Amino acid sequence: QVWQIRLDLHLLNHDGNIIDAASIAGIVALSHFRRPDVSVQGAEVTVYTPEERDPVPLSIHHMPICVSFAFFQQGTYLLVDPSEREERVMDGVLVIAMNKHREICTMQSSGGIMLIKDQVLRCSKITAVKVAEITELIQKALENDQKVRKEGGKFGFAESIPNQKITAFKMESAAVDTNNVEEQAEEIIAKADPPSEVFAKPILRTPGTAQIGEGIENSWGELEESDREEAAEEEDESEATTLECQKMETEDTSAVKETKNEPIVLSDSEEEEVVILEPQELPKKTR
Repeated sequence: QVWQIRLDLHLLNHDGNIIDAASIAGIVALSHFRRPDVSVQGAEVTVYTPEERDPVPLSIHHMPICVSFAFFQQGTYLLVDPSEREERVMDGVLVIAMNKHREICTMQSSGGIMLIKDQVLRCSKITAVKVAEITELIQKALENDQKVRKEGGKFGFAESIPNQKITAFKMESAAVDTNNVEEQAEEIIAKADPPSEVFAKPILRTPGTAQIGEGIENSWGELEESDREEAAEEEDESEATTLECQKMETEDTSAVKETKNEPIVLSDSEEEEVVILEPQELPKKTR
C-alpha cells in the first residue's frame, strides 16, 4: 500500500512567468505537507490519527526550481523572470529546472528560436545562482512556520485567513472630498483650449460612404515625398472610382428602362434555361 498525493494549483493572479511561480508554490506545499503516521506489523497496517501521533513530512530529497528566460530579437537580449507584458512581445522562452546541487532536472524551449551552446550555458549558470537563493528562502519560510506553530501561533496561510488577505491585499479606505467638484470642473473647462472647428455636414464621396473633417491638416508632422505621392494617387483613384460609379448607375438606369417590358432570362445553369416572366398589369377596378 502507498500514499496517493495529488497537488492542485489555483491561479489567483497572473502577471507573467507562471511556471516559476507554480514550481515554487508546488515544492513548498509538498514540503509543508504532513501525512498521517503509519505502522506495519506483518500484514496489518495501522494509520494513526493526528491525536494519536504527530503527522510526518514527506521524504523530499531535493527541490527542483524552475527559472524562465525570455529572449528578444532572436536571442540578442536575455531577460530573467518575464512579466505578462514582456511575455507578449518575446520571441521565445527557455525554462530550466534545477536543484541547489546544480543538477538539471528538466529543460524546455518554446517559441521557435534557435539558441547556441553559449546561451544555454549562460542560462544554466544564472539558474544555479537563482535556485540557491530561492531554496534558501523556502527553507527559512518553512523553519519560521515550524517555529511559530510550536509556540502556538499562526503563520502564513493560517494567519491571512482572519485578515481576509487570501485573494487580495488589504487596503484602508480613503475619503474623497466632493464638495467643490462643480467649481473645479468649471475652472478646468475655462482654462482648456477651445474645441477645433466642427464639421456638421459629412462630405459624400460615393454612395454609402462619407467623410468628416475635410481640409484638416495632418498633426503627425510633414509627409515624406513617397507618402505625398501615395496620397495623391489615392485621391486620383477615389475620383476615378466616383466617376465610374456614376457612369455605371446611368448605364444601369438606361438598361432597366429598355428591358422593362421584356422577359428576364437567366442562363447561369447549363442544364436548363429559366425564364422569369413579369406579371401582367391587372385591369383597374371600376365601380
